[in-house]
Amino acid sequence: MTHRIVIVGGGAGGLELATRLGKTLGKRGTANVTLVDANLTHIWKPLLHEVAAGSLNSSEDELNYVAQAKWNHFKFQLGRMSGLDRAGQQIHLAATLDENGEELVPARSIGYDSLVISVGSTTNDFGTQGAAEHCLFLDTRKQAERFHQQLLNHYLRAHAGDDTQQQISVAIVGAGATGVELAAELHHAAHELAAYGLGKIEPQNLRITVIEAGPRVLPALPERIGQPVHKTLEKLGVTVLTNASVSQVTADSLITADGKVIPASLKVWAAGIRAPGFLKDIDGLETNRINQLQVRPTLQTTRDDNIFAFGDCAACPQPDSDRNVPPRAQAAHQQASLLAKSLKLRIENKPLPEYRYKDYGSLVSLSSFSAVGNLMGNLTGSVMLEGWLARMFYVSLYRMHQMALYGMFRTAMLMLGSRIGRGTEPRLKLH
Repeated sequence: MTHRIVIVGGGAGGLELATRLGKTLGKRGTANVTLVDANLTHIWKPLLHEVAAGSLNSSEDELNYVAQAKWNHFKFQLGRMSGLDRAGQQIHLAATLDENGEELVPARSIGYDSLVISVGSTTNDFGTQGAAEHCLFLDTRKQAERFHQQLLNHYLRAHAGDDTQQQISVAIVGAGATGVELAAELHHAAHELAAYGLGKIEPQNLRITVIEAGPRVLPALPERIGQPVHKTLEKLGVTVLTNASVSQVTADSLITADGKVIPASLKVWAAGIRAPGFLKDIDGLETNRINQLQVRPTLQTTRDDNIFAFGDCAACPQPDSDRNVPPRAQAAHQQASLLAKSLKLRIENKPLPEYRYKDYGSLVSLSSFSAVGNLMGNLTGSVMLEGWLARMFYVSLYRMHQMALYGMFRTAMLMLGSRIGRGTEPRLKLH
């Protein structure tokens, strides 16, 4: 019987793995490779802040799973994982409903010999009072588009109103990469909206506040990167509050632990992550306090050799460290590359390699204004980058993702019509 590999989650890592395995094991008939996702299309998650600001039309940068499966010799199943039967080696998928609540795809089960879980993460609001009710999140394309529509609605109402100038207050909880990139992208969007004629709200009247519970922005990155980012945000007119923990969110404000009230008509929570709740102790698998599946260095779960997990949903130990592999895109990319080899070796009953995280540095984009980060390598050590050069390296990260999915030739064709590199003309999604 042909070995059955089922990959749950079509994010950057899961889709790259399915594509690699399809091109090798699937094409040769060595394995049946199936990718499962709750959506029909994929968009690179680091682009969602641009979707939220309207700077990127998601329909132009999305990838259809059905087409990708046909091109690369794997199968695609639409569905959301709802359960696991380890003894029977099956996953259960909930029924998929259409926009009218009618059943589109029925509930069903899929058998596996090797199961790979790569369902990513969601934002962790830490149970903060009012956060779930009053904040927007940027975990999915749908959420990013919802934020953009609400932002645009404010501008359209102002445009249709009287001649007085109006303001919008946006509060972003969390000064990690998502928070600071969104703040810069919104500042850029404010200028482009004015250029399109929606000038009842001047760019300076889009009041953006970034609130960070820790002592500095980009707390997960070196301080020498966070400092120039902080200064750039302030130059753009963004208010940055550090050592400010949000204790409550209301319909029109955020309240910090020390009682400070921050008015905000739009509120985004971008602080902290956790794995999806359905993974918590699923069929006896070991999970941690943020629902991540505990895995060994081979990326196999600690209680079942047939089940692998990687990316943000996995807690993978690092040798000689008390910390797990950080939940970053480069880690998921590295793990997908390893698993493409490991699953072939598993079918051949050979020992599996162990994953070791390699930090190649970090880059943060501040829209068209700047980018900053560091590159790390054996030959260069750690090199600080800022401005145009950093921006070009940031763009190259997306190109690497595209190459893993499309190959070199098609990626080159996509680059010719690219909107990632930003031209000088105004561009904004206005619907």
